[in-house]
Amino acid sequence: MPAITLPDGSIRHFDGAVTGTTIAAAIGPGLAKAALAMEVDGKLRDLSATIEKDAKLRFITRRDPEALEMIRHDCAHVLAEAVQALYPGTQVTIGPSIENGFYYDFARNEPFKPEDFAAIEAKMREIIARNDVFVREEWDREDAIRFFTAKGERYKAELIQDLPKSEIISIYKQGAWTDLCRGPHMRGTGDIGTAFKLMKVAGAYWRGDHRNAMLSRIYGTAWRDQKELDAYLLQLEEAEKRDHRKIGKEMGLFHLQDEAVGSVFWHPKGWRLYRTVEAYMRRRLDIADYQEVKTPQLVDRKLWEASGHWEKFRENMFVARVEDEDEKDRVLALKPMNCPCHVQIFNQGLRSYRELPLRMAEFGSCHRYEPSGALHGIMRVRAFTQDDAHIFCAEEQIADETVRFVALLSSIYRDFGFTEFRVKFSDRPARRAGTDAVWDQAEGALKDACRIAGVEYELNPGEGAFYGPKLEFVLRDAIGRDWQCGTLQVDFVLPERLDAEYVAEDGARRRPVMLHRAILGSFERFLGILIEEHAGRFPLWLAPVQVVVATIVDEAAPFARQAAAALQKAGVAVSLDLRNEKINRKVVDHIDQRVPVLAVIGRREAEEGTIVLRRLPGRDQETLKLADAVALLAAEATPPDLRA
Repeated sequence: MPAITLPDGSIRHFDGAVTGTTIAAAIGPGLAKAALAMEVDGKLRDLSATIEKDAKLRFITRRDPEALEMIRHDCAHVLAEAVQALYPGTQVTIGPSIENGFYYDFARNEPFKPEDFAAIEAKMREIIARNDVFVREEWDREDAIRFFTAKGERYKAELIQDLPKSEIISIYKQGAWTDLCRGPHMRGTGDIGTAFKLMKVAGAYWRGDHRNAMLSRIYGTAWRDQKELDAYLLQLEEAEKRDHRKIGKEMGLFHLQDEAVGSVFWHPKGWRLYRTVEAYMRRRLDIADYQEVKTPQLVDRKLWEASGHWEKFRENMFVARVEDEDEKDRVLALKPMNCPCHVQIFNQGLRSYRELPLRMAEFGSCHRYEPSGALHGIMRVRAFTQDDAHIFCAEEQIADETVRFVALLSSIYRDFGFTEFRVKFSDRPARRAGTDAVWDQAEGALKDACRIAGVEYELNPGEGAFYGPKLEFVLRDAIGRDWQCGTLQVDFVLPERLDAEYVAEDGARRRPVMLHRAILGSFERFLGILIEEHAGRFPLWLAPVQVVVATIVDEAAPFARQAAAALQKAGVAVSLDLRNEKINRKVVDHIDQRVPVLAVIGRREAEEGTIVLRRLPGRDQETLKLADAVALLAAEATPPDLRA
């Protein structure tokens, strides 16, 4: 007689094994109608699944976060059925839900095209309208392989063949259509609704291996209702306008090319933006008592083996083989991160507890191999600079350092215009270094630090670094997108592996704790985020060109040069526009270039020693004496950390 405990603490007793459908109906018709799935003892299951013993039960309705992932998962199955109905002979492979949607990979001689979407979507709506029930069955492994092989589904047969012997082979049917799937699913295809849209096609290698066949991948998005779908599509439209690649090209900030895949060519205006951010960060670190260092680019593999990075990240490293003085092959790697190198600096000389915490920072130039298909403008590259730092401290100093770090990070984000972020706590991954006892110690220390610092977090299971748990700081931008930038990681492992130690107050030798931390993440990616956050219209202190002095008539050129020189002397990034063009043409051109301020000088202004300031892209303007205009603009162009 199972006893079912509900979220409100009430208990329902049943005479024997019972399904979620029966329990929901027993509670009431409203719940029976709304329930899509259930969580049994913390595990999502089909509503039709049988509960045979006492359990804690929570029903999943359309408003629950879990429902959105299930809608997308089920929509992928409906997409696959629709494709096979319309294009006989197409093989299905895998089709997971992903952030904001889903995809399915198909094996077909001719790749799909966006022009195919209308017919596929129509067929999907037809399947959803039928409201076919999702039925789960467990099959014998060999029977399942024979079934899919007989259908010509060799990819499905291969998947089943490669599953662990202990894996239950679960098959889901929706009407007459059958697929291999772990589940769970909602009640039927009708629960998906019609708030979905197919978005794009792409090529994808079977199992992500370039040696395998190229498949045709269809991406889609799915939401709870039309309002959510419309909001998402509007966000995409706005994101396209803000695309940093498009804006970067229009503003002449940077470019990328095939001769240096994954590396950025910074143009003068883009490099000025970069240097402005770098100088700001350097000032903030100086005040926060960080010591800046610089470490080598090429480091012998022996160090990476000792740290554990060679085992974990070898496939992402760029490696060079050289002959040393002894004529022996030597393997060097371009550093993908700075941590082991910072330990080498810490290890020079005997450290005392009086030196802790020692905050070591580096704008470290790093290289990581990313597949070409994963590269994205300057947001995902192979060559990048991290605003990296490592804090060597005693265990009892972790909480204080966490408080200091969160305060610094929050202040910096505010200065860049980000007022909202959330925190994820990522705990031990499956592949990790260190014992469970060490991980218990590190996770406990970081949780205690969060409590003391007043940091609220959501769990991100299994996503910690291989050497320790971490906090991930996720920014929310102007159009509601999330970006993971900052991180704080507690590491008891690397100091042990690389033999770092200090002399404690009692004279004993002890291992320091190593806090890995970043605020921006990589400069390249953060600058891409900034470009999209501001749509290229930066606040004055960040703008690559802060003021353009533009003339209306040729006679105003001498005073325009005088005004530009005065602004430049005051530290304002200024440019001159003396072209023989109408002022309206100049205004349009500089709006397109996203210049914040246009200083207009005509014959009268030149005679009176004034300039007309126009804030672009608006029409408002004011006339000021040159000295007053210079003082005003210099104050506005001052970085936030230098303002009185």
